[in-house]
Amino acid sequence: MNLPENKQQFLDDLSDLKQRFEAMEPELVETIHDPDMGVEGYVVVWNTGISKGGKLELSGKGGTRVTPDLTIDEIKMLARTMALKNAAAGLPLGGAKSGLRADSSAEGFEQKYRRFVSLCKPLLFENGGVFGGFGFDIGARPEMPHWACDELGSLNSFTGKPVEMGGTDYDRQGIAGLGVAVAAKTMMACKGVKVGTFAVQGLGAMGAAVFRYFTEYGGSLKALGDPKYGGTWRFKNGVSEELKTALVEQDVTTARSLIEKEGFQISDSAEDVLYVDVDVLFPCAVQDVITDKNAEKVKVRFMVEGANQPTTAEGYSALFKQGVHIVPDFIANPGGVIAAYVELTSDVSAKENAKTMAKVNEAKDMTEQKISKNVRAMVDIMDRYDVSAVDAGTYLALSRIVNA
Repeated sequence: MNLPENKQQFLDDLSDLKQRFEAMEPELVETIHDPDMGVEGYVVVWNTGISKGGKLELSGKGGTRVTPDLTIDEIKMLARTMALKNAAAGLPLGGAKSGLRADSSAEGFEQKYRRFVSLCKPLLFENGGVFGGFGFDIGARPEMPHWACDELGSLNSFTGKPVEMGGTDYDRQGIAGLGVAVAAKTMMACKGVKVGTFAVQGLGAMGAAVFRYFTEYGGSLKALGDPKYGGTWRFKNGVSEELKTALVEQDVTTARSLIEKEGFQISDSAEDVLYVDVDVLFPCAVQDVITDKNAEKVKVRFMVEGANQPTTAEGYSALFKQGVHIVPDFIANPGGVIAAYVELTSDVSAKENAKTMAKVNEAKDMTEQKISKNVRAMVDIMDRYDVSAVDAGTYLALSRIVNA
């Protein structure tokens, strides 16, 4: 990548990249419809040029959303977001998204889902199309990979599968959370700071995995915030191994009991963990929790985003002015799609994978390598031009898409 000579040229180039990305249209938009079975779904592939020369040449990938009020515009927006995230991850893979308008808990859902999958067959990469396949997202059920792979007669078009099906089981393995922890460790190393104290907002699958891996890197949990644990808690001396296990395994009953013994409650609001004075903050809950209205209360030196879009544009600007070093979500948390790429490209058989967990290990290794490399590239741009992490990361991603 040829970088601009100066800051103004960088900003001009970034503006041009944004305009060109905004002007892009999806390469594939399909409505999947079977009125007799009440099936309506969508497949959108945003871009494929970035995958040229790769193992999934001329295809795009993302998860499969299942909600009763799903719209084609929502799937388009998500496919576009995946284009940015896949590019930011450094993958030769375009962005895509699929979805089914349905209630996944309703009676008869399996039949609708199977029919949706069947109707998508001609679009799939393994059948000569540009759609990389299905995956987990909002509304997912653990049975879905079994249904989809059975319907397709193939294991090659669903990602996030159990290990015994040739998958990486990336949610249970916490591979996205691993990437966020790697991003934090790398950013701190770039700034000459050792891994230290941290706080996590949201101890769901992402937050629990971030906690697990960042602790393994030497981090010490000083605060957590989550409604299911009664708000925000501080820990003077870190947490015990017993509590660590309960948090990682999301054993809420055990964890809550131990939290009350080992910590002290700051407030009954999970938001207040955002304002605790620690080395690094991990927002891993929901979007838009940090804005220009509360950014001044954030005291950390580093913030690494596990949740999708936890900070508004105005919040980013305020934090940048405060000198907070940020790793934005699209740079920090693409571990899931990196694992998906491994599932789709590895030659390891399902039988061998079940014995050795080879794909899991490969996905973890690739996540560590790619995210570490991308954070360092982002920091280099930040320091060279005195720009925000968001601008630097966006430049990296868009240059890979637009110049493909």
